Amino acid sequence: MSCPFDPFEQKRKEAGVLPCDFEGERVPMILRHADVKAATKDWHKYSSDAPRRLSFPTEEDVRSMRQFPLEVDPPDHTESRKLVEPFFARPKLPEVIAKVEALARRLVADALRQDSVELVRDFAVVYQSKALTYMLNVPEEEADVWISWGTHVYRDVDAAGKIERGRQFEAYLNSLFDRALANPGEDFFSYLNQATFQGRPMTRVEALGIANLAFAGGRDTVINAVTGSLGYLGGNPQALEYLREDPKRIVNACEELFRHISSLTHIGRVCPVDTEVMGVSVKPQGKVSLCWSSANYDEAVFPNPHEVHLDRKPNAHMAFGFGLHLCLGAPQARLVLRSLMKALCEQVQRIEILKAEQHFEVEAEYRRAVGYDALLAKLVSLE
Repeated sequence: MSCPFDPFEQKRKEAGVLPCDFEGERVPMILRHADVKAATKDWHKYSSDAPRRLSFPTEEDVRSMRQFPLEVDPPDHTESRKLVEPFFARPKLPEVIAKVEALARRLVADALRQDSVELVRDFAVVYQSKALTYMLNVPEEEADVWISWGTHVYRDVDAAGKIERGRQFEAYLNSLFDRALANPGEDFFSYLNQATFQGRPMTRVEALGIANLAFAGGRDTVINAVTGSLGYLGGNPQALEYLREDPKRIVNACEELFRHISSLTHIGRVCPVDTEVMGVSVKPQGKVSLCWSSANYDEAVFPNPHEVHLDRKPNAHMAFGFGLHLCLGAPQARLVLRSLMKALCEQVQRIEILKAEQHFEVEAEYRRAVGYDALLAKLVSLE
């Protein structure tokens, strides 16, 4: 039986590419680790200058702005990334680490007091949302709005609902910028209101593009990493004991879980001119897929890739992408998962999975397990 996280194994071995239809467009998916890595380095051939088109599915109907720095090439990418890095690096600050660790302990303690807990919407969504307030330096109560969105800003609703959700989300972000203008502080929105870009004040549309990425870009991926890790520990109780024996193992273990879960299957690039991608012709402005999840299971890089080795080292996974566009939110995702593992080791004997509804990403040429629609569990106290 093939690994549900890696439906690309056969094509990766045979051809290294999988042409797949996405929204009526034939897109070659680059599957091998070395080829994906090379593509990330060649932004002239594989450009990110395609606003609202890089994601799968595209977001042309749900947002009006370009996401900075994700959807630009150098030099605009270089400048916009440097501009926002101070906030995305906040998860490395001792005070932010302490807050996220305290949040993880509190949520785990709350879960232990319940007969059962739904780990997707009642735990992971809450955890991701509240932890994000610390990175953005806004009041924790603001997370109540974000929690109401569910696992994804756009994709939990039908087509008409997505369009309306997009309008509401843009209006909400505008309200946060307006509030920061009226009462400036040390938060993310005040910072962007005062930012300079290309030698002039940053426009509201540009600031909205950065804020949109901060909220929507990593929401479902962090939630999937959290629930995927909880599901793994529930099915492999010896893993939690292994981490409890030596908490220093948590760092490597989290990297392996990021690789194994590979929350984001792939991301798009566009070819500015006629291009042949591993034998597949791509027309100007046609899309190409950089398949992170397939790269993370490449046997040439990861021995026994379908097995979880919590001590795997080296671990050159691409769960956060690679190259110029390496995920800005990686420090936050790492802090969230490491803090959760630490809290579980301190408080939880085992996780009993009562009901699991795996979520599958279904496309014309593949079906891949990505996170859960629901995950009901009982957490058993260590005491």
